[in-house]
Amino acid sequence: MPVTIEEEMRTSYLAYAMSVIVARALPDVRDGLKPVHRRILYGMRESGFTADKPYRKSARPVGDVMGKYHPHGDSSIYDAMVRMAQPWSMRVPLIDGQGNFGSIDGDSPAAMRYTEARLARSASFFLDDIDRDTVDFQPNYDESEVEPKVLPATFPNLLVNGASGIAVGMATNIPTHNPGEVIDATLAMVEDPEVTLDTLMELIPGPDFPTGGIIMGRRGIRLAFETGRGSIPVRARAEIEEIRKDRKAIVVTEIPYQVNKASLQEKIADLTRAKEIEGIADIRDESDRSGMRIVIELKRDATPEVVLNQLYRFTQLQTSFSVNCLALDGGKPRTMGLIDVLKAFISFREDVILRRARFDLNKTRDRGHLLVGLVIAVANIDAVIALIRAAPDAATARERLMSQSWDAADVADLIALIHDEGNVVRDGKVNLTEAQARGILDLRLQRLTGLESEKIHAELADVAEKIGELLEIIGSHIRRMEVMREELHAARAAIVSPRMTEISDALGDQSDESLVEPGQMVVTITRDGFIKRTPLEIFRAQNRGGRGRTAAGRRGDDVIIRSFNAHTHQWVMFFSSGGKAYREKVWRLPEASPTAKGRALVNLLPDLGSDSITAVLPLPQEEELWTDLHLVFATASGGVRRNRLSDFKNIRASGLIAMKLDEGDSLIGVATCYEGQDVFLATKKARCIRFQITDEILRVFAGRGSSGVRGIRLAPGDEVNSLCILDHVDASVEERAIYLRMANAKRRLEAQMAEGPGEEDAAPETGINADEDDDIHLSPTHDLSAERFDELEAQEQILLTVSDAGFGRRSSAYDYRVSGRGGQGIANMTFNSSRRGREVVATLPILPGMDVMLVTDLGRLIRLPVKQVRIMARQAGGVTLFRIGKDEQVMSVFPVMDDGDDGHDPDEDADGEALHPVETASSAEPPENGASGEENPGTDDHVDG
Repeated sequence: MPVTIEEEMRTSYLAYAMSVIVARALPDVRDGLKPVHRRILYGMRESGFTADKPYRKSARPVGDVMGKYHPHGDSSIYDAMVRMAQPWSMRVPLIDGQGNFGSIDGDSPAAMRYTEARLARSASFFLDDIDRDTVDFQPNYDESEVEPKVLPATFPNLLVNGASGIAVGMATNIPTHNPGEVIDATLAMVEDPEVTLDTLMELIPGPDFPTGGIIMGRRGIRLAFETGRGSIPVRARAEIEEIRKDRKAIVVTEIPYQVNKASLQEKIADLTRAKEIEGIADIRDESDRSGMRIVIELKRDATPEVVLNQLYRFTQLQTSFSVNCLALDGGKPRTMGLIDVLKAFISFREDVILRRARFDLNKTRDRGHLLVGLVIAVANIDAVIALIRAAPDAATARERLMSQSWDAADVADLIALIHDEGNVVRDGKVNLTEAQARGILDLRLQRLTGLESEKIHAELADVAEKIGELLEIIGSHIRRMEVMREELHAARAAIVSPRMTEISDALGDQSDESLVEPGQMVVTITRDGFIKRTPLEIFRAQNRGGRGRTAAGRRGDDVIIRSFNAHTHQWVMFFSSGGKAYREKVWRLPEASPTAKGRALVNLLPDLGSDSITAVLPLPQEEELWTDLHLVFATASGGVRRNRLSDFKNIRASGLIAMKLDEGDSLIGVATCYEGQDVFLATKKARCIRFQITDEILRVFAGRGSSGVRGIRLAPGDEVNSLCILDHVDASVEERAIYLRMANAKRRLEAQMAEGPGEEDAAPETGINADEDDDIHLSPTHDLSAERFDELEAQEQILLTVSDAGFGRRSSAYDYRVSGRGGQGIANMTFNSSRRGREVVATLPILPGMDVMLVTDLGRLIRLPVKQVRIMARQAGGVTLFRIGKDEQVMSVFPVMDDGDDGHDPDEDADGEALHPVETASSAEPPENGASGEENPGTDDHVDG
């Protein structure tokens, strides 16, 4: 008959899908078994391969199951049987295997002609009552045999041994649980059908995998128990041991469930060779019959906690078990939580007990019926013998026994007690049934003795008592629950075992940050939006005027525009050109070598789009310090705004609007501050302004949508490029000028005493500038008191100003007067016409003992101590900090908070090779544009400005 292909495809595929779902891939919630496992257990029981019998070749049960019940290949049957025998796969193995049944390393089992198997003792709890009409049977695939639709399981095997399978359009993945805990929870639900999930979770805290491990946290467990779906993170059990002097090792004794141990070791080795995990010297497998032991030997300088964290992150030492509790309930696939599974099992088990009681009742009544006939025959033995002797044959004797009424006065009570419907007592007389007549004819003469007669009466009384118990079970739900409790207790005693998987609350809420090695990092951001972090110790200090080293690999004409150092555990806030704020921990930033380009910010910060990061702010590591902190925003157009840091405490992953910007404007800096400090703004055209942070001068803005107020009035073509926060010092203009003169004299004297006479080049210079903004007239003999000088000296801050030509100088913050907000500011640096460079790159505060890094547009970097930079007047042009090429410019300057010794000779690099010699005006070629020709020969490149 003609059929459309659409209809045929729909019908055929639906039939195939239902076959896979019901008959192959999904377990039944009642016995927790798939059809293939059920058929293996039933087939081995039918063949007599039970726990009390010798082992038999695995090929025998596989052949029996394939020939009688399972219409698939032998490999699928053997693989299923092997898995039921593996203690690392099943929480309670159901097959007792002998021979090579594979290993946790993923080794294949030996062929079924080599291995032997029999049912495990635990399998009896699935099969013992199967002959007592406890479950329904169905024809096998060729209708030559029958097979059970489900096994009468005594305990909830679906939870104990779990299951995994892929059907059509659906899948199941159920973890294993501790058998004792599962039975305890079942008992609790039998006692109280309305028991809560919280109560059950006190009995079953979570899965219990046969391979052990540590479950991290309880959130995923509760979600899985509630809804049937959830993700449970599982971590290997690893300890850090000292294997010999100065050598430590990570020893793994338990791994997550279903992880291949050999593949795990190969992955660790591959990551070590690829340098993705540093610090591993060797890995070896010391596992034996006593247990698992993977030894990961570390290098001497490795931090064990950091290596272990990397192993958790990049290997299967930590995995997530995705729970999907999908099983067949009434022949239909259903996702069930813990309560649903237990309720379905209890309902099924009660039905098994009821059907078994009815079966036993029928059998017991049949036995009682025969015993009644025997009692009647013994009571009337002379008449019975005479009747039998007079009969010509057995058939006639049977008919005469059935046709005659016999005295039943003595057994009337017993007939009523066993509810014998075959014998009806009338006037003390009863007729025998055919079964009773046959039993009398089969009666042996020895049963006629007095002792045997008493045994018949005793057995009849026992049968009557048993019938009463069975009737009580059939008629009472409470009694059936009592029977279920008894059987659950018996099963628990047989299969109980200690918990193997630990559930850790601490690890569940613990951040990987605690396992990240603390230390200072140099964070670098390029113009094209690439970011990386590099350990600070890689960069060592050099004398000023050195050649530096390569700081970053460039991609095309990309250049570094932002650099700073921060602790690995600090928060870093990122501010985009579009006015959005993002937040990330330093240790989460990609780590790379000095020559690597890093990772694109667009891949690190979501929803960044076409915006670029224009400001980066490391926040204090101690979050309790955030309460009194404010943020000051500065824009290129000279705008400023003050907000509370708490306004930015909760930043979404997609970012937060930080500041409303006018078209064409951008953020150039954001800094933390306290009330009463000073804001310092510097421009690229060498102008600067300093004003105090007060509510009258710069109030706190309530929201984040404002564009702020004017901080400095800019000349055409100028823009702000530096924002600093300085401590406010109460000192008059005259006091500042006197202090600068006295401090200059003190520094010159200290330098002469330290270096001896004739070292004019080393003499620091300072002073106060008189320009259009200052009106100061001082007496040359006017001095401060010693107490006031010491007070101002203790509060003095030093600013470093660097030009794009590689020149710079230090200046006292007292050299920058405090004025009102919104003015044109004062001069910050004077450029000599013969020098290359016309712009100030940065002005920043520095501390004694600090180093600074200068980065050029060609990717070169130099690190030098600030003590080598002279303290000069704020209008001075400075000294050479970084000798750069003709077409090279300094693009970024940032401080390094490190006062430790890196252990290297200052004239050798990290590998021990000699660096370029430090160039001076007397030994090196003159700079371009004849700059050295205008300076004093034999002295440094000092320009007063």
